[in-house]
Amino acid sequence: MERVLLVTIKLRTEQDNWSIEDLAQEMEELIGATDTLVVDNITCNIDLPTPNFFIGKGKAEEISMIALDADVDAVIFSHDLSGTQQRNLEDVIGRKTIDRTQLILDIFAHHAKSPEGKMQVELAQLQYLMPRLLGKGLILSRQGGGIGTSGPGETKLEIDRRRIRTKVDKLTEDLRHVKLHRARARKQRKENAVPSVALVGYTNAGKSTLLNALTSADTIVRNGLFTTLDPLSKALKLPNGENIVVSDTVGFLHNLPHNLVEAFKATLEEVIEADLLLHVLDVSHPKAVEHYKSVISVLEELSADDKPIFTVLNKIDLVEDPALLRNCEARYPESVLISATTGKNLPGLLDKIQDKFKDAVATLHMRIPHTRMDLVSQFYKIGKVVDIQYQQKSIKITLNLPKVLLNKILRDKDIEVIE
Repeated sequence: MERVLLVTIKLRTEQDNWSIEDLAQEMEELIGATDTLVVDNITCNIDLPTPNFFIGKGKAEEISMIALDADVDAVIFSHDLSGTQQRNLEDVIGRKTIDRTQLILDIFAHHAKSPEGKMQVELAQLQYLMPRLLGKGLILSRQGGGIGTSGPGETKLEIDRRRIRTKVDKLTEDLRHVKLHRARARKQRKENAVPSVALVGYTNAGKSTLLNALTSADTIVRNGLFTTLDPLSKALKLPNGENIVVSDTVGFLHNLPHNLVEAFKATLEEVIEADLLLHVLDVSHPKAVEHYKSVISVLEELSADDKPIFTVLNKIDLVEDPALLRNCEARYPESVLISATTGKNLPGLLDKIQDKFKDAVATLHMRIPHTRMDLVSQFYKIGKVVDIQYQQKSIKITLNLPKVLLNKILRDKDIEVIE
């Protein structure tokens, strides 16, 4: 297991409710998603970053001594570093240095399973490397295992700016084809009148657990940050018979780097194109309010904050104080308290989702001949058969179905509508 020294930095100019202890805890959780041991955590409150070392040369020399005494393999910084700062810090500290974006990319590289996910991670990593092609290319020459080395793996002898640009162009084109494929799938869903619901939320809020609970999906669920990277969509039939598609998405994070948001827009298009967003919030987390604000900030960056949003207050099974839950309901009026793990109040959540789409469903009373059992089978697929009676001369059916399919159904000459 690789040993690392964590350097948590808080700029005094940052106007938020995150203390340096909060930042350190989240960084340790991020590092915990890798096969890495944090042997020490140094905290630094500074006014402004310096251009050469971010934290100043004196502090860098102090960290160098601590890293030497602790015999660490790498030093991880909680802020992003420029190529110059990273190279200068490595010269002084004498250890591999990792910044926050590089750490997140390393976690992404471990969790990406689909070809699309791997392409997006590689694109983000190459875009991260581009401005760091400095001097002799020390940043690119890292060999072997350990944190910060997952990814393309090219050495300075094998890669240059032109090759990176060529690879970036190819990945961008490949992802464009993925985007077109997703667009065709969404178009088909809309033509079939299937509404889409996207699960959004802070990383580790319980989105994958909720998807499993709602749709009986077999998504792998782990207690950790960014365990879901590849988007997953599953069909769900609501209590009134309406069919919808529910999509899980990559978790958001406090100060999620803008370039990562851009790199993963192909995945996040499920959010942009959704008819309804379910914002899953871990109410048991002490920073739940800050997590909520971070998610809304990313939605604003995606221009998706004006979509219908329903807040799902998850993990109530971990909250012992009923007053806290009442306060959450008061803070987020468009919300429902649930536990995706125990299933508590999931029917209430389904009712809330159904209510959002209720105007899109019509009730139809009809008769069809006994010879049209194919229609009966179709009705069960596209809607909810409320009542069916096999009479002597015909079949009498009461059906709930999407309104957009009404005209298509009524064009069948064997359907007789009953008032």
